[in-house]
Amino acid sequence: MGRHGWYSGAGRWRLTALLGVGAAVVALVVALVNALPGGASSEGTTRDGAKVHGTPVTPRDADEPYVGWGFTHTQFSADEGSAAATDRVEGLLSKGGGPPQNQAIMGWGADNPEPVKGRYDFAALDRRVDFMRKSGGVPVITLCCAPDWMKGGKAGVDNTDWSQSALETAPTPDHYKDYAALAATVARRYPDVRHFLVWNEFKGFWNNARARWDYEGYTELYNLVYRALKKVDPKIMVGGPYLVMDSVDPRQKENASTTLRGPWGAMDQRVLDAFGYWNTHKAGADFVVVDGSSYTKDDELLPNEFAATDKLTAVGRWVRQQTHGLPLWWAEYYVEPADGNDDRKGWPEAHRVAVQAAGLIAMVKGGASSGFYWNPEEEKGTDCPGCLWTPTGSAAGGRALPMYDLLSRFDKAFPPGTTYETVPIAPDDVPNVRVLASAKTVLVVNTLNRPISAQVDGRRFDMGAYAVKWLER
Repeated sequence: MGRHGWYSGAGRWRLTALLGVGAAVVALVVALVNALPGGASSEGTTRDGAKVHGTPVTPRDADEPYVGWGFTHTQFSADEGSAAATDRVEGLLSKGGGPPQNQAIMGWGADNPEPVKGRYDFAALDRRVDFMRKSGGVPVITLCCAPDWMKGGKAGVDNTDWSQSALETAPTPDHYKDYAALAATVARRYPDVRHFLVWNEFKGFWNNARARWDYEGYTELYNLVYRALKKVDPKIMVGGPYLVMDSVDPRQKENASTTLRGPWGAMDQRVLDAFGYWNTHKAGADFVVVDGSSYTKDDELLPNEFAATDKLTAVGRWVRQQTHGLPLWWAEYYVEPADGNDDRKGWPEAHRVAVQAAGLIAMVKGGASSGFYWNPEEEKGTDCPGCLWTPTGSAAGGRALPMYDLLSRFDKAFPPGTTYETVPIAPDDVPNVRVLASAKTVLVVNTLNRPISAQVDGRRFDMGAYAVKWLER
């Protein structure tokens, strides 16, 4: 979710709190300057949103349509907290160049970037971009979500509606060009950000009347944004459609694909139709972006949590075939169903890491070259299942957790362009392990909740329950 109840605090003049006529006059002038027709306050905003922020750095792979395996910053991340903890994460990430990092322009830690048309507030986004620069990760920006005035709400710094329903509302068609202009402003402000994802999960683009995705509306917005970004810099890389690749029980008939299916389920045909329309009518794309889970829309892991990750391979191969080999990104990927609070805390960490490793292997086998893990930390506490590091709110925080070890090692061992090899696996081990190998590294995952003795790539070794093992060749 986005940051709730944001309030700038500093610099707010309140007439009733001022003493003396002179002070009252000053306050009145300030109020008049910062109030626009209709009562929309622009206090704390600036007109120079397109002004280059900070000191841009040229990231690695700046001109490549891939970035590797990294994470997305969400509401709580290491740009804020104890200086000791944030420095610790910064140092952790900067080792070896650091994994790529993704950030939305509104919500998930970023404030409303344009609360009034032509008036900008990039303070929170500036801070996230600064952190990405300092920690050495390739910066990626997701162009979501939209200021209230673009989607039927009120303009003004105090009128941002941070409810989930409001955040997930798309711009209205008469404001598509305004959103494209905002995207261009963001690109000019951060010239070292060369990779942009257009929107997020088709949020707000559901056509109730037709009970399907409004793929025409999304594609119109995408094309306007694509052209606006290319006008800023032709070298900017743009990708979409960031669809959720939902699947259903394989026995389901309604909305179930008859062609893209497997033991893990059947793809929702409405998603495939939306993808097909975008793919046919897009103005262009430097890479293709999808999002999804290994489990079905009803949270079923079929036939089990490890075999369910085969869906990620099947979807990846289908997408690559449809786009004639465009580089494939997974903007989000999930292998553990969430509870009613959208938390994923049901598995022990070893189990979670093992299934995540199987998911990464499955995405690579489907042709993916980039992916982003969602939600690196929680606000506080010591219990942080699936987090990348401990919360940075205290000086003791910012310490790497098992999921970070998996993600960072995977990014370094299997960067884009890796040539993958088939290695021998003992026949009795084939059902029990998942393996990914390059000329230098072999990743082995034990899918069983018990120790095994495995033979992979000519070597025999013991593995604990749900163990993840790295072999150097």
